[in-house]
Amino acid sequence: MPSSSEVTLAALRKAISGLDPDVPGRGADLFQFGVPALDAALGGGLACGALHEIYARAAQDEAAASGFGLALALRAAHGRSILWARQDLVDVEAGGLYGDGLAAFGADPKRLLVVRARDPTGVLRAAAEAARCAALGAALVEIWSEPKALDLKASRRLALAAGVSGVTVVMIRLGASPAPSAATSRWSVSASASTPLEANAPGRPAFDAALLRHRAGLGPRTWRVEWDRDRASFEFAPLSRAVVSVPAHGPAAADAGAPWRRAG
Repeated sequence: MPSSSEVTLAALRKAISGLDPDVPGRGADLFQFGVPALDAALGGGLACGALHEIYARAAQDEAAASGFGLALALRAAHGRSILWARQDLVDVEAGGLYGDGLAAFGADPKRLLVVRARDPTGVLRAAAEAARCAALGAALVEIWSEPKALDLKASRRLALAAGVSGVTVVMIRLGASPAPSAATSRWSVSASASTPLEANAPGRPAFDAALLRHRAGLGPRTWRVEWDRDRASFEFAPLSRAVVSVPAHGPAAADAGAPWRRAG
């Protein structure tokens, strides 16, 4: 009798095998943030068909890291489907995905395939399947802490699979510190104060994104950007006032319109 993990993987293979690979956007070497100066600093953008890592700078920045990762995946996917593999512990520690919030962020829930696994090994298996499926636009991977299963060899396997298929893999690291990997770029992300909209309405999601490493040899640097859901693009956000830290799990976090909410 097959194990539950084998049944889950079989279902995942069946789901992604039904996707249409012949969608415009395949074959691009780079995907862009949508901010000309930022993209120019990155040599035109970030590599498609590669592994990119995003670390939450602190515990209160977990939602920001996930939001930044989702935004990168949306940029890389060019309208194609995205597979999101999450460890169950991420839901417990950082909050579960929320459909209305995802839609408000600009992510069409119909284009998201969400896979949940109990342990890091299960998440990595799902990520490997996604990285090999050329019909996907991107794969998001969320793993909690620093499991032994996610070593340099595991990251190399993901990077190699992504390079063959052209699927961009964005790995979101929560509760972890930067470590050696095969990632093409590595980022540290924290939440930032957004610019209020008309009538003092809540502003767009804002991030302080620090580039820690880039295989092209680019030096560390930091940008402050906001996410425009209508254009599905980033843009620079000038800092007009002091940044105030936001409670990680308090009412302010809930009011910010994050596409995930704390469960339990």
